[in-house]
Amino acid sequence: MSFMGIYLFRSFALLMTSAAIAAVLGCKDDVGSAPSPPPTPQVEVVTAVARTVPDEPEFIGQAEASRPVEIRSQVTGLLKAVLFSEGREVKKGAKLYQIDPVPFEAAYKSAQARIAEAEARLVQAKQDLARVKPLLAEQAVSQKDVDDAIAEDLAAKAAVQRAQADFIKAKFDFDNTTIVAPITGLIERSRYYEGRLVSAQTDLLTIIHRIHPMYVVVNVPETFLLKRRQDAIAVGLQHPGLTQLKGMVILADGSIYPHEGVLDFTDVGLRTETGSRRARFVVPNPDGVLLPGQFVRVRFKGTVKDHALLVPQRAVQQGPQGPIVFIVGEDDKVEIRPVKASSWQEQQWIIESGVRSGERVIVSGFHTIRPGAPVHPIPVAVSPDNLEQNNGTPNDVADPAGDRTPEAPKDQQ
Repeated sequence: MSFMGIYLFRSFALLMTSAAIAAVLGCKDDVGSAPSPPPTPQVEVVTAVARTVPDEPEFIGQAEASRPVEIRSQVTGLLKAVLFSEGREVKKGAKLYQIDPVPFEAAYKSAQARIAEAEARLVQAKQDLARVKPLLAEQAVSQKDVDDAIAEDLAAKAAVQRAQADFIKAKFDFDNTTIVAPITGLIERSRYYEGRLVSAQTDLLTIIHRIHPMYVVVNVPETFLLKRRQDAIAVGLQHPGLTQLKGMVILADGSIYPHEGVLDFTDVGLRTETGSRRARFVVPNPDGVLLPGQFVRVRFKGTVKDHALLVPQRAVQQGPQGPIVFIVGEDDKVEIRPVKASSWQEQQWIIESGVRSGERVIVSGFHTIRPGAPVHPIPVAVSPDNLEQNNGTPNDVADPAGDRTPEAPKDQQ
């Protein structure tokens, strides 16, 4: 082999050796840079526990006067005076209207005179009968004379009774020329004023509304009534009876009315035009806060639900098919559950289905989990006080990732 051949052979061998060494070093670098497995995510969980909670549904209600009284004249006559301030409170017995009393006073006094005249004729008839009766035994008068005296006596008695009846009617008309308030309440404006001829029992003069107490009427949908019947069987709904139900009144500004109402009436059937059942509460109204026609919300009180499962509101997420929660199941792996969240109890959802008592529900760390993946659960003590102070976030544990549960859909609120 020539010198040139030896040189080429050695150069090729050196090149191959360098490539092999570079390959080995490259493999070592690749092995050293391989990522380590991620740590198991840490999540906060609460244990779902069944307990007895009050069941307090709310409905829209409307206030009504407990006694709307129509004021009408009992006599036909000329209206002389309106004696009240419109839109104010009037007391029972207060004068409201004055009908011209002159013709009625005349009829009243005439009826008195007719009574006196009839009584005088009765006295004369009695005296005539007393005189003829002894004469019949002596045959000084005929039987017909006696019969005529008896008939005259009876006719005189009937005349007195008729005059007394006319007197009662005349006195009634005369007394009713002054129209007074039959109840205490708020009075509307007057429909008629001085100089108007009003007809007896026809023309509506005004209306008085008794506002203490007030009625608050709510319409309960048929679907809710059917649901309550199912709940009474399925979830142990305890109902004290219609006569024991009370209602908390919530005003339009969200404030709580200080007096509770008591249910005193429910319709015997459903209203065909609305498919609902009408219920009425009697609510004290000493300060006149409630007014006829006012819309309020009424929260039914007195019913409790046994074995209700409660979870924090932030644990309930909104999925494509509806509300869902994440459960830490066997082997600390995440499960996704569709749930039926019926209503709120303070700052928690009442779960009707989808979660069992004793299961662990995830309340934070949602961005680090996926169904079927293992997690490291940390129990969190959740109390209504803690939830209220932090708008649903417990005091003792903060969420480092800043998770925020989306607001519940309005149809569930």
